[in-house]
Amino acid sequence: MLDTQFSQLMLFTTVGFLLGATLLTLSITIQRIFGINSPKGAKTQPYECGMNVVHDTKIQYDVKYYLYALMFIVFDVEFVFLVPWASVLDYFTNKTILIVEAFIFVFVLVLGLYYAWTKGVLEFD
Repeated sequence: MLDTQFSQLMLFTTVGFLLGATLLTLSITIQRIFGINSPKGAKTQPYECGMNVVHDTKIQYDVKYYLYALMFIVFDVEFVFLVPWASVLDYFTNKTILIVEAFIFVFVLVLGLYYAWTKGVLEFD
């Protein structure tokens, strides 16, 4: 019973990967054969709107914006993990283990927040 389910799962996975690789290869091939490639004139300009470039288009941002965004993503993912956990809490008989696991998860995230705070990631000058 288990062997047939495993073989069906492996067959399904293999066919999925092969189909995806085939479609990706076919798409790239069709684009290279029939795609329009004319990099001249206005296509090589930074903006195609007809306005002249006033200053350099490469603006360097402070890395703290990216770190702040990463912190937001980490705590957003925390919410994504805790909501399903809270919704299935009623289905388990031993709720103590689940609550301890959730506290450990939140404690690790609080440690990460404390580390980021002490390193000055959340401070803008």
